[in-house]
Amino acid sequence: MKLYYSDTFELPLPDNHRFPMAKYTLLRERIAAAQWQAACELRLPPAATDEELLLAHSAEYIASIKSGNMTDLQIRRIGFPWSEKMVERSRRSTGATIAAAESAIKDGISANLAGGTHHAFESSGQGYCVFNDVCVAARVIQKRFSNIQNVLVVDCDVHQGNGTAGIAKNDPHLFAFSVHCEKNYPFQKTDGDFDIALAPATKDDYYLAQLKTGMDLVFRRFKPDFVFYLAGADPFEGDRLGLLSLTKQGLRERDELVIHYCRDQELPLALSMAGGYAPQIDDIVDIHLATIEVAHHRLLRDRIGV
Repeated sequence: MKLYYSDTFELPLPDNHRFPMAKYTLLRERIAAAQWQAACELRLPPAATDEELLLAHSAEYIASIKSGNMTDLQIRRIGFPWSEKMVERSRRSTGATIAAAESAIKDGISANLAGGTHHAFESSGQGYCVFNDVCVAARVIQKRFSNIQNVLVVDCDVHQGNGTAGIAKNDPHLFAFSVHCEKNYPFQKTDGDFDIALAPATKDDYYLAQLKTGMDLVFRRFKPDFVFYLAGADPFEGDRLGLLSLTKQGLRERDELVIHYCRDQELPLALSMAGGYAPQIDDIVDIHLATIEVAHHRLLRDRIGV
């Protein structure tokens, strides 16, 4: 399974910044040390080009990000200080999702070890999201592969994918499905194609039942040729910004549900890790590592035909 990483492209942050940037390097290192990693291939992605970014973002917005010609409010909304390194890291992370999508079309499953930047709109960024990697990648594969027309985004980050919903609005070939906490950021939601808004403190069983019902309903309404899965670690019960109460086992079962559901229908599947803000960074890494392990085991199962 091909896994794309961009943590080697530094995004400089102040010492007191609350975004857990180190989780990406730790995840890559944990994968490299895993007993099952021999069947995985860690790869550096190319940077997303302007041509690719223009498929989901306005020319004016891309130009402002490249030049840093942004207001203080625009920079605060993104949440990262502007720098040329920030621009390069954002391009690489988006490029990783594009590369993962193309690999998934060939191999069945692939993953970006970062990504899931679902708060980025066509002409603005927010919530630690500069470019909307999944929407860019969706448009890229629709353009490059004649057999990929309908693309589904299954977003299981704890925060609603408002940017994805905004970009997908009025696009009959891009479907935004989000399962999130109703009383959490963003406080003004953008209606997606199908949203499941859960109450704070929702636990494993109810979450999994709602997700399964949602998958059934979405697949009756929309017939995807490709699926992106945002496997956020932030529904975890210990997350600082999450408000839901899923256990690590519940999150693993969530991953199994989505991954098996899609692969049982032989749909190519690209994963992005999305959010995770637990006080103990090892908890975040544990959850993301389990997601990759579930995907890895499913891909091996597909290859031997069991």
